[in-house]
Amino acid sequence: MADRLPVEDLVAGDPPHPDHGSILGRSREDRPLFGWLLGRGRSRISLIAGCHADEPVGPETLRRLVDLLNGLPADDPLLAGYTWFVVPDVNPDGAERNATWTGRTVPIADHQGVHDRGFDLQAYAVGVERELPRDDVEFGFPRSPEDEDARPENRCVGSFLAAGAPFALHGTLHGMSFAPGPWFLIEPSWIDRTPEMRNRLRQQVHAMGYALLDVDREGDKGFSRIDEGFSTRPDSRAMAAHFLARDDPGTAALFRPSSMEYVRGLGGDPLTFVSEMPLFLQPATGGDPRTAFEAGTEARLKLHAWLAAAARRSDPAGFRREAAARGIAAMPIRDQMRLQVALINACLETVEWAERLCADDRRDER
Repeated sequence: MADRLPVEDLVAGDPPHPDHGSILGRSREDRPLFGWLLGRGRSRISLIAGCHADEPVGPETLRRLVDLLNGLPADDPLLAGYTWFVVPDVNPDGAERNATWTGRTVPIADHQGVHDRGFDLQAYAVGVERELPRDDVEFGFPRSPEDEDARPENRCVGSFLAAGAPFALHGTLHGMSFAPGPWFLIEPSWIDRTPEMRNRLRQQVHAMGYALLDVDREGDKGFSRIDEGFSTRPDSRAMAAHFLARDDPGTAALFRPSSMEYVRGLGGDPLTFVSEMPLFLQPATGGDPRTAFEAGTEARLKLHAWLAAAARRSDPAGFRREAAARGIAAMPIRDQMRLQVALINACLETVEWAERLCADDRRDER
């Protein structure tokens, strides 16, 4: 069994330098997309981040991961046991448009009481930009090798991943604007194989002093509650059905496979997952996260409308008072990364356990 990623080593220190890996292709606005192929192990892992322009923590986590793996000797178990396909930022154009606030942080303490960073809520409220659903990079992967209408970012990242298939594990690191705490989304076909993994992650979130986002969207867009803090990952067919139900067939027709669906379409039975970390914590009322957070696009747009109006009419001190009155506070960036890496580690262990179980079953059959 290969060693797990060392969480504290990975999150320590200053943010890493910009990407400097292999150039996979160019974005719509002619920015380079960087990817990394690291290690030589039998178990193939694909990790991407940055699909949504307003979710900057995932790209930082994967840049740190690349820096860590690059500094290891070739015989380290993390390189000898795994082959890593990593794209830290699938959407560099979106990252550039959001740079006005992603570079603005405020000093806060992490769950250990150690100095950390959090995003500046007022800068976020004024500067945040996000693609419309019809142009979602996560749901833009090619329907086939001949799908030339897919975004260039998706085509080149898709080609990079196709060269490494089949994968044992695929993850895409995402974020939420506001929530009581983390939300974990996993492959529906792996529900029966992940109860221990889910319990361990719940325990870690609670041990760090955070709640979990626990909502039941009853299958809307593919989200179905599994248990506390866990849901099935979204699905392009369910996304299209959502817009068809709203009498918007034009938007429905634009949804392509997600990265999770795309990777599973390359073969094998990969465990796929999405990490959802809140940029800003919106504490639960009455001790029940389900009553404090109204999930869904409409609720998010309503909250963002309040934010933008409050940010423009208030001086910084007044804005901070309004946000504090609503119980809103930045989630420490290092804690967001800790939980993203904890999810990756838990998935690695689960995949290895499943592979050993299959090997034992094959031996028993012989």
